[in-house]
Amino acid sequence: MHRRVTRFDIRSARAGAAGYAPAMTIMNTADSRRQDAELARRAAEAGAEAVRAHAWATAERHHKGGGDFATAADLAAEAAILDLLRAARPDDAFTAEESGRTGAADADRRWLVDPLCGTLNYAVGTHLVAVNVALRDGGRTVAAATADPYTRETYWTDGERAHLRHDGRDTPLVPSAQSALVDLNLDPPYPNAAAFRAAHLLTDPDFEAAFRPRVVSSTLAVAWVAAGRRAAYITDGHLADSVHFAAGLALCEAAGCTVTDLRGKPLHSGEGGLLAAADPDTHARLLDLVDRQYRR
Repeated sequence: MHRRVTRFDIRSARAGAAGYAPAMTIMNTADSRRQDAELARRAAEAGAEAVRAHAWATAERHHKGGGDFATAADLAAEAAILDLLRAARPDDAFTAEESGRTGAADADRRWLVDPLCGTLNYAVGTHLVAVNVALRDGGRTVAAATADPYTRETYWTDGERAHLRHDGRDTPLVPSAQSALVDLNLDPPYPNAAAFRAAHLLTDPDFEAAFRPRVVSSTLAVAWVAAGRRAAYITDGHLADSVHFAAGLALCEAAGCTVTDLRGKPLHSGEGGLLAAADPDTHARLLDLVDRQYRR
């Protein structure tokens, strides 16, 4: 479930995070980008460890209203991530889902933290969740990581290349449309609902003939597009500087996926939404199906 940022006091949930990198002045070099990427990966993995440490069945819930809530695992994961990031980059700014924005409002460098994407899944024992960490610098995402707490896999990028870390080894992320699986985000909000509904693709005979839908309800599925485990991902919504989507978008772009908004335009330049596909042909076929809804 992709939820709005709501402020919580997470100090009582601090789980600690070992292995802080020393604070340092950041220079815009290839070496510093690599260091930022390594930090994003370690931060996401610290959050994933905190999630694993909490049993879903007994995790306390903190209700936000409108059916939305955070759990003790969300808060502990966010605390672990922010502890590590702030120790290593004390001059940077941060936007975290549960504790909100901290640091200079006009900072060039801002970390986006989604400590547990898929809270509703987690809260019922469904292990389809992600921990997302991304660094925006000068208007672009220069480092990002998505960690899967339960497979212990981490998808990460320095903004130029994308990798999968598992058992201490990195392999390149290679998109593929071979599965024909397309993940649809059916969670609100739907700012383009008057013209487009992702759910309507489920009853489109041409979509059914070419693809097989999946609904994971976690942005883990965006990382799966970069990794070749999904052919595409489609969602409505305004995603600029989204703590939920920034990491997955960076992974897809670095892996070479075709990534646009719902109208085929560059992200954040038009009506919003996301169509991320493994290759241009898959993107073109799905874009045609989306366009049909807009033309009705």
